[in-house]
Amino acid sequence: MNKTKIIATIGPATDTKEKLKNIVMSGVDVIRINMSHANHAYCKKIIEYVKEINEELKLYVPIMLDLAGPEIRILKLKDKQIELKEGQMIKIYADGRLGSEDELSVNKEELITNVKYNSIIKLDDGKISLQVINKMETYIECKVLIGGILKSGKAINVPDCNLNLPFLSEKDKSDILFASKNNVDFLALSFVRNEEDILEVTDLLIEKKNDHMSIISKIECESAIDEIDEIIRLSDGVMVARGDLGVEIPIERVPGITKLVISKCHTAGKVSIIATDLMSSMENSLEPTRAEVSDVANAVIDGVDAIVLTGETTVGMYPNETVMMMEKIIESTEEDINYYELLDKAMRTEKQDITGSIAYSVVECADRLKAKAIVIPTMSGYTAKKISRFRPACPIIALSPNEDVLKELSLYFGVYTYKVKEIKNFDKMMELAKKMMLTKVSLNPFDKYIITGGYPFNNVKHTNFMKIEEL
Repeated sequence: MNKTKIIATIGPATDTKEKLKNIVMSGVDVIRINMSHANHAYCKKIIEYVKEINEELKLYVPIMLDLAGPEIRILKLKDKQIELKEGQMIKIYADGRLGSEDELSVNKEELITNVKYNSIIKLDDGKISLQVINKMETYIECKVLIGGILKSGKAINVPDCNLNLPFLSEKDKSDILFASKNNVDFLALSFVRNEEDILEVTDLLIEKKNDHMSIISKIECESAIDEIDEIIRLSDGVMVARGDLGVEIPIERVPGITKLVISKCHTAGKVSIIATDLMSSMENSLEPTRAEVSDVANAVIDGVDAIVLTGETTVGMYPNETVMMMEKIIESTEEDINYYELLDKAMRTEKQDITGSIAYSVVECADRLKAKAIVIPTMSGYTAKKISRFRPACPIIALSPNEDVLKELSLYFGVYTYKVKEIKNFDKMMELAKKMMLTKVSLNPFDKYIITGGYPFNNVKHTNFMKIEEL
C-alpha cells in the first residue's frame, strides 16, 4: 500500500470508461478534471464513469474539479499546431478568431487593454516568449523572442504586469455550481492570490449549503507566496502548480518554495500537492528520465500527500504505464522516508489536546512496534486526518459508513478507506477491524495492529482510545 497519493488529470488519452478503470486499477487515487479544457457535458460523462467504476471495484475514488480561474489562454487554432519563429511579428486579439502563424486570439480582453508596451508575454509555461511592440484598440502586436510549436488552449503569463483580472469569471461561478450540484469532492482554485479569493468561493459554497466539497488552493503567482500562511489556513489543501509558478517567478526559486509549502502544510495539518512535469517525458516514452525519478522521489521524501499527473494522462501515449511507473517510484522511495523526523516535527507543532496527544501516541507506538496498520472507525474523518499528519510508516485504514468522508480521506497521506454499514457497537467494531486486517493486509503470527478512534462513536467529538492487537 503506497501512502503518497496519485492524482490523474483526465483527457483524450483516458476519458473512456475502460481507460479510466485501467488507471484506477494501476494506482490512481483521485481523478482531476481541468475546467480550462472541459465543459459540463464532458464532466458529467467522467463523473458517471467514475461512479460506475467505484461501484464495480468497491472503491471510493474522489473527483477534483480544477477551475480555469483568472487565466489567459490561446483560443482555437486553424491547424492542430503552428510554429512561431524567432523575430517574426504576430498580432493578438480577443475576438474569438481562429489562430494562425500571423494572428492569435485569447479568452480575456484584459490582455489587450491592460498589457504594457515592452511587456514580455510567455506562452505554454514559458516555452515561447513574445514582446509587446505595439498596442491598438482591438489588438496588440508582438515580436517573437523565443519561438516554438504552439497548440490551442495553452496558457499565457505576463509576469511583469498586473492585468486586473477578476478572480472568478462567470464560467468559474457556473463551474462551482455544477460541482456543488454533482457532489464533486475537491475544488481546485487556480491563481489564488490572497485570502479574499478563497473567501469568495467559500461564500458561494455556504450560499449553496455545500459543506462537503474541500478547497484546494493552487500556488501559481508571487502574491500567493507572500500570503501563503493565510491561504493555507483557509484551505483544506494547497497545490504547488510549478508550471505557471515557474513563469511568474524566477524558475530557480521554485524548488525551495515547493519544499516550503509542503513543510507549512504538514505543520498546519493540511494536504500538500505537487503538480507539473513530474513524468512529462513519459508522454512520448515508456521510460522516465533519471531527473524525473529523482523529482518524484524528492517530493515523497519531503512527505507530500499527493502528486499530480497532467499531460502524461491527458494526451500522453502511455498513461497506464506512467501511473504504474510512478507507483513503483513511490513504493521504493517510501522506504527511505525519515518517518521519525516527520513525526517529531508534527508533534512539536501539535495543539495540546486529547486527540493530538493520542494520535501522536498511536503513531509512535505503531512505528516502535512495527505495526502492520492503524485502523480507525470514523464518522467525520477527523481522527484519520490527525493520524495522517503524524506520517506513520504503516498504512492507515479508515472505516466509515459515510461515502463523502471516505472520498475526502482518499487524498490524505497513508489513508485507505473502506465502507462499513454502521459504527455503533464497540465489540463488533473490534471484530470488524480484525477481519479487515486479515483480508486487506498481509499478516503473520504475532504481527500487531492498532485500533483508535472516539467512543461512543456517534457521540464523542475527539479521539479517546487506543487498542493494540496482536495476531
